[in-house]
Amino acid sequence: MQGWTLCPPTIIVVIDALDECDDENNIRILLCLLAEARSLESVRLRVFLTSRPEIPIRHGFYQMPDAEHQDYVLHNISPSTVNRDITIFLEHNLRLIGQERSLDAAWPGEEVIRYLVQAASGLFIWAATACRFVREGKRHAARRLHTILKSGSSAGTVTAPEKHLNEIYTTVLKHSVPLECTDQEEDESYRILRQVLGSVVVLFATLSIYSLSRLVCVPKEDIHQTVEDLHSILDVPKDQTRPLRLHHPSFRDFLLNKDRCEDLNFWVDKKQAHQTLADGCIRLMSTSLKQDICDLSASGMLATDVESSRVEQCLPPELQYACLYWIQHLQRSCAQLCDNDQVHQFLKEHLLHWLEALGWMGKVSEGIHAIASLESVTSSNCPCLSNFVHDTKRFVLYNRPAIEHAPLQAYCSALVFAPTTSLVRKQFEDCIPRWIRGLPKVENNWNAVLQTLEGHSSYVYAVAFSPDSKTLASASHNETIKLWDAGSGAVLQTLKVDFYVFSLSFSDDGTFVQTDRGLLRTAFLFTGPAVSRPSVPPSVFIKE
Repeated sequence: MQGWTLCPPTIIVVIDALDECDDENNIRILLCLLAEARSLESVRLRVFLTSRPEIPIRHGFYQMPDAEHQDYVLHNISPSTVNRDITIFLEHNLRLIGQERSLDAAWPGEEVIRYLVQAASGLFIWAATACRFVREGKRHAARRLHTILKSGSSAGTVTAPEKHLNEIYTTVLKHSVPLECTDQEEDESYRILRQVLGSVVVLFATLSIYSLSRLVCVPKEDIHQTVEDLHSILDVPKDQTRPLRLHHPSFRDFLLNKDRCEDLNFWVDKKQAHQTLADGCIRLMSTSLKQDICDLSASGMLATDVESSRVEQCLPPELQYACLYWIQHLQRSCAQLCDNDQVHQFLKEHLLHWLEALGWMGKVSEGIHAIASLESVTSSNCPCLSNFVHDTKRFVLYNRPAIEHAPLQAYCSALVFAPTTSLVRKQFEDCIPRWIRGLPKVENNWNAVLQTLEGHSSYVYAVAFSPDSKTLASASHNETIKLWDAGSGAVLQTLKVDFYVFSLSFSDDGTFVQTDRGLLRTAFLFTGPAVSRPSVPPSVFIKE
C-alpha cells in the first residue's frame, strides 16, 4: 500500500471522435474537466483524444496551457507512416476474408494492397468501408474487390482523398440496388433507398428499423431489405428493435452534398428529408396520442408514481421521438406555414395530448423550447396560427410545474385557471372535466408574469443572467446556487457551496460565476453533485 501511495497508478482514458458529440456546451465542459484532471493526486490520468478540428474543440484547447496537452495533426504526420498503418490494416482484414472464403493464400497480392493503399489517400474510413464491402460479398468477395479496383481505375490518376471516399460510397450504394428488375421496380428501389437513408442521416436520435418504419410509413420488410446490403456503411443490428447507426459521419456529409454524391439516384435533399420526417411525426402523433394515454383514470396521478415501463409501453420510442423533434424537423425543412395547415390543425386537435405526453416523458422543458422555435418561424401571413402558437407558449410557461408534476392537469387546472380570452382555453374548453361544477373567476388576459421559478427553500439573495441570457444563476440563504434554463424555467443544477452568497455575476464568456466569496467555474455548476432534485412547486392541482 505504501508503494501504491508513493507511485500512483496511471490510467489511460481513450475518447474517440469527440466532434460527434451533439452539444457544444458538453464538449466545452468535458475539455474543461479533463484539463482539471491534471491536479489529481491519487491517480495519474492520461487522456488520448481524437477528433476532427471543429471550432468548439479548437477553442477548448486554446483555453488550456500548452503544457497540459500535446497536439498531433493527422495531416502533418508523415504520409509514409499513415500508409504503413493502412497497409497493415488492409493486409490483416483481407487475409481474414480470404481465409473465411477459402481463397488462395496469396490473395489478394502485394500489388493490389499497394493500389488500395494509394486509393485510400490516407483515409482509414476508406479502407474500413472497402473491407466491410468486400466481406459482405461473402462468396463474391473477390468479385467485389475487383469492383473496387475497377471503379478506382476508371477515375484516372489519384485525386483528392474525398474523391476516393465518394467513389467507394457510390460503389456500395450501387451494389445495394437489385440488377434484375423492371424500370418501375428500379425507380421504387431508389425512392425507398433515398427515403430510408435520408431519414437515417438527418434524424436527431437513432431509431430501430421497426420505429423508423412506423415514423416514415414504410413497411419494415422494405427497410430491412434496403439496408441488408449496406452493412459496410451502416451498423445494422440483427435485433430489429435496436437502432440503426452510421459507421462514420462522412457518409452523412457525402449523401447530403450534391457535388459529392453525383449520382442523383442516391443524393438526399436535406430539406425534403426533414419535411418527410416532420410529416411522419405529425401523422404518428395525430393517430397515436390521446387523453390519458397511460390509461390511469386519475387526473391527480403524479408523474413520479407511474412506472417508466408503463410510459415506455404507452409511448414507444418512435412516438417519443415524434413528440420531441417534430418542430425541429419542421424548422429545418424551411416549410412555409399558413393558417389551417397540418401544423395548425394538429395543435388545435392534439396540443393537450402532446403536452401530456411530454409530461410523462419528463420533457416539458424541451417542449417549451420547441414552441418558442415554432413561434420564430410563424409570420404575419398566418395570423391565426401565429396567435395560437404565442398563446400556447404563455399557456405552457404558466402551467409547466403542474404539467411536469401531474401531466393530466393539462386538461384540468391548466385550462381552469387560464385567462378567459386564452385561445388554448377556448379551443379545449370542452376538455374540462364535467365534475368541476363551479369554475373560478380568472383574469381576462395573460398578465405580465411569464413564469415563476420555484425551487429554493429559503430566501434568494442574488440573481444573475449569463451573457447569452440563456442561463440564470440564483443564490439562496440555504447556501445553494441554482442554475436555471431561462427559456423554460427548468432547474439545470443545484450546487451546495457551504457559504452565504450575496452577489453573483457571470464572466464575459460565461465560463465562471463571480461570487462575493470568489470564482466558481460554471462547468462544475453543470456537472457537480446535485444536493437535491428540483422540487415541484405547490401549484394548484385538481383531483376528482
